[in-house]
Formats: sequence, structure tokens, C-alpha cells
Amino acid sequence: MEKWLQDLSDQFKLNFIDGDRWKWLLEGFENTLIITFFATLIGISIGVVIAIIRSTYAKNSESLKKRGGVGFYVLNVLDKICGLYLTVIRGTPVVVQLLIMYFIIFESSNNSTMVAVVSFGINSGAYVAEIFRGGIMSVDNGQFEAGRSLGFNYIKTMRYVVIPQMFKIVLPTLCNEFIVLIKETSIAGYVGIRDLTKAGDLIRGRTFSAFMPLIAVAIIYLAVVVLFTKLVGKLERRLRSSDH
Repeated sequence: MEKWLQDLSDQFKLNFIDGDRWKWLLEGFENTLIITFFATLIGISIGVVIAIIRSTYAKNSESLKKRGGVGFYVLNVLDKICGLYLTVIRGTPVVVQLLIMYFIIFESSNNSTMVAVVSFGINSGAYVAEIFRGGIMSVDNGQFEAGRSLGFNYIKTMRYVVIPQMFKIVLPTLCNEFIVLIKETSIAGYVGIRDLTKAGDLIRGRTFSAFMPLIAVAIIYLAVVVLFTKLVGKLERRLRSSDH
């Protein structure tokens, strides 16, 4: 037992203390959080726009078609563009999207972190859009009518009545998407970003010891996911209690 503890201590010192390699994990964790945070903002922005377009078309396409005019055709084209975006993004692996962004679309860029943020943001936007669309469609039609009875037009009804209720409905699911996004950023090392996973791999390459750095990376991811899962659980309980 004593020998095992000594070996464990030596491995810890070799992987993290010598050469201040623990700082690599800290830097990688910081990059992971930065990419996740800004990708989440992009994903939410894209998701809101697409969800509004698709839900508006689903709710009003028949009436707009009967009324005629350019509005129906514009909305129809936008809905088809959004549908194509969702099909392509959800139908291809995120690592392939990241590589296409880095080696083709942003080939001349030297800012790999920016490329990763955009790539993960666009990918997340497709899933967030469907979360928001489901939330909007689940809001009772009476809420739309209530907004109209207050003198709001469609845009104001969505802004002041429907979207606030939609956010309350989808917030727990949205938080879970954030947790998924944290884990998805582990592939950022494919484009040379020293994220948390890449930092652990670099330590492994220097020390030729795989157990300690990779287990440390797994524990950090697990701790973050457990923390956010508990926060999401508290949020869900608070939202349920506020409905009573």
C-alpha cells in the first residue's frame, strides 16, 4: 500500500508539478470555458431567430397563403433556408464542421479560438433552434390572442408575451444543451487549440504517462457537469414551485 501511494505521488509530481504542467490544465480549462460561453451566445442568437421564423411559418402559413402577397413567399423561403441549415448541421458530425471551418472557410485566419467559437456556435444554434421552436409551439394560442387583445401586433406579442413564457419552458433543456456543449469542445484540439483535453494530451506526450493526466481531465469535466446538473435541478424545482 505504501509503495502504491509513493508511486501515485511520484506520478502526480511528474505530470503536474514538474515544469508547472498543472498550468497547462488551467489554461486549457479557461479556453474550454471561453469557447463554451461565446458559442452558447451565438447558438442562442441563431436559435431565437430560426425558431421565430419556423414557428411563425407553422402558425400563420395558411392565413398568409390565403391573404396572398409577398409576405407569404418571403416567409416560405426563409423557412426553407432554416430547414436546410438544420438538416445540414444536425446531419454532419461537429468535428467535420470544425475542420471545414478551420481549413476551408477560415483558412486565412490565425485565430483558432475564434474559429472554434463560430463552429460550435453554429452547431449549437441548430439544436437550440429546435428547443426554442418546441417552446414557442407549446405556448397556448390563447396567449397570442391575449397579446392581440392588448393592442400588440405579432412582433410585440412574440416579444412581450410569448418569448418570456417560452424561455421559462425551455430553460432547463437549454441548460442541458450548455452541458453538452462543454463536452463537445473537447475536440477543439483538432485545430490546435489547447483546450482541457488537449492540455491533458500534451502532458501525456511529455511524461509518457497516460493515466494521471487523462484521469485528471475526466475528473474536471465530470466535476463541471455535476455542478451544472445540480444547478439545473435546482432551477427546475424553482420553476415548478413558481407554477403553483
